[in-house]
Amino acid sequence: MKRTSLRTGLAVLVAAGLLAATPGPATAAPDRPGTASGRPALVVPVLPRHWDPVTDAKWDLGFNAATMTERGEAPTGPRRPFEYAVVTSGPELGRLDYRARVRVDEPVTRNDRDVVLVFNYSSPTRFSYAHLSQDNTIYPHNGIFVVDDADRLRVDDQWNGTVGAPPAIDDTDWHDVRLTFDPATDRVAVYVDDLRRPLMTGTDSTFDGGRIGFGSFDNYGRVRNVVAFGTRR
Repeated sequence: MKRTSLRTGLAVLVAAGLLAATPGPATAAPDRPGTASGRPALVVPVLPRHWDPVTDAKWDLGFNAATMTERGEAPTGPRRPFEYAVVTSGPELGRLDYRARVRVDEPVTRNDRDVVLVFNYSSPTRFSYAHLSQDNTIYPHNGIFVVDDADRLRVDDQWNGTVGAPPAIDDTDWHDVRLTFDPATDRVAVYVDDLRRPLMTGTDSTFDGGRIGFGSFDNYGRVRNVVAFGTRR
């Protein structure tokens, strides 16, 4: 993918309909990776042909959205999200600023409802993810996790053994989300709606970058307006 300035990249995305011209998750905060050091950031637009789902039949891939239409099924091997789609276009990213709008379609009567933001993906058993749920009272919910050829391991600062960060999504509305990762410091931050104050933070040195994705453990939802700023891994 050709390197370009952020201004040019955003203009292209707006013209293509991938970003709204009004401020949103991709334009709300000024601290984009790559700009402080003078290295140009990479802008990765997401089109239907760029998604690679675990199970094609469980997805509806549109021009500006990816929708899970069915719950996934538990995979063999390490405990990890059941169903997700990875963005295969463009380079793998190291320093990352991943922004999108997401929605959980599962009814609110199901308390374990969730969607996940996948990042640092290199294989089906090696990646990180942020779990966004309305339940924050058990280990696998509403936190930041890493899968490294073993069951997912929780790495966020908010989990105290009993409760974690406030519930990320407790309705069926659209929400602005932002996930940042810096391999220089191993810091991860996840923002939901308030794009200047993280809901979750964590530190993990397992991976130094990879690809992004979206999915769920055993629920379903959708994502749109996906864009990633970052530096090449």
